[in-house]
Amino acid sequence: MTAYVLILDDDADVATAAQLLLRRRYDKVATLCDPAGLPALLAQGVPDVVLLDLNFTPGFIDGAEGLALLDLLRPQAQPPAVIAMTAYADVPLAVEALKRGAGDFITKPWDNARLVAAIDQALARRAALRGPTAATPELMGESAAMRELKALIASVAPTEANVMVLGENGVGKELVARAIHALSRRAAGTLLAVDMGALPESTFESELFGHRKGSFTDAKADRAGRFQAARGGSLFLDEIGNMPLAAQAKLLTALERREVTPIGADKPEAIDVRIVSATNLDEARLFDPAVFRPDLLFRLNTIVIRVPPLRERREDIPLLLAHYLNLYALQYDRPVRNVSAAAMDGLLRHDWPGNVRALRHACERAVILGQGAEFSLGDFGLGAGAAALDDGEDFIASPGVAVAASARATINGSVSGSTSGSGSGAIAGDMTLDALEREAIASALAQFNGNISHAAKSLGVSRAALYRKLGKHGI
Repeated sequence: MTAYVLILDDDADVATAAQLLLRRRYDKVATLCDPAGLPALLAQGVPDVVLLDLNFTPGFIDGAEGLALLDLLRPQAQPPAVIAMTAYADVPLAVEALKRGAGDFITKPWDNARLVAAIDQALARRAALRGPTAATPELMGESAAMRELKALIASVAPTEANVMVLGENGVGKELVARAIHALSRRAAGTLLAVDMGALPESTFESELFGHRKGSFTDAKADRAGRFQAARGGSLFLDEIGNMPLAAQAKLLTALERREVTPIGADKPEAIDVRIVSATNLDEARLFDPAVFRPDLLFRLNTIVIRVPPLRERREDIPLLLAHYLNLYALQYDRPVRNVSAAAMDGLLRHDWPGNVRALRHACERAVILGQGAEFSLGDFGLGAGAAALDDGEDFIASPGVAVAASARATINGSVSGSTSGSGSGAIAGDMTLDALEREAIASALAQFNGNISHAAKSLGVSRAALYRKLGKHGI
């Protein structure tokens, strides 16, 4: 991991032991046994993390020397994250160190896994506090995959090329669109997002191209369409893969002619927008003419950006955890807590089928429900034997579950009804609750030709909830 860690401890053996442990994980690990040399070292470069002993003079245990060094580190332009260390578990001293700017407190001898976890979390908190860059707003991550993504965005954004963003549910496709707009020559204009899958086919033209007063029932005034409203800016067409083929033809005509005709208008209006589109469709399906028109695809995918799923950039998980845990701690007025070493290991191993969106929801759950001094894996809904699903929703099944229970109740996570028999894990036909839920989702998607918005409405859930269920069942 790219990080500069400084171990400041008067005991050379302790400092060397820590250095041997940490240099296998971080690319630069330095030691300093005499605090008098700290100003000169800082002049050469400020560390990312400092492991700071609080006592240097033999016989002194009040921590005054370490606290004075904290006062020296805090005024730096980009102050390091500080983890205070002492052989004496003195609670008042720990509190004072935290007040002076330390982010964590560890007693010696330390547990190796605990120390590494504390450093990882300190690095993540420091990055989160520094905030997202203006170049790529809210796109958090320093992994090789994210650096490559940001570089591609920076290269493509200043052009006028249409961009198609591909990626699984929850990876942040809209954030990529916003980053492209922020770096483009149209940044001073509007970025208007449109959920194409949620547009009813009957109002498609009115929503996108506008209409004139009196052109149809309830058209009580002229209305600009999305293309006109985004003039001079960018239009983000989300869920582009869920558009019916007939609507795709109308969109293609507008893009080819660079003009739209509002409903009831006598002549077309020129459009001046840059198109950024996004879909979670598998690329093989995207190139299926029965699903998506090839001529429209070639209009939209001049540049293709593929956003990596979270499981392919696990090294970004600590940063994302720190950001969302701090965000929700502030939102819900809860104390800021660390993630235990065991929990961090579990979170890093988890495949996150819902990607960053699922991680964000798990963090919100942990902040609300967590009670311990540190967050455990169970706080995130991922503990062994936990009933919670990846999306944080539980099934609540009564002892008797009717075969005819509605798909809407099933997808919402609760099934009601009565039968003459009893059972807790299965229903008639040997279908488990999971199997029934999966069948309900698949049936709804088939009924609406893969349109997420329409399927979610028919099942009585939000699109976000349906996305999480899709990830859970691998649909």
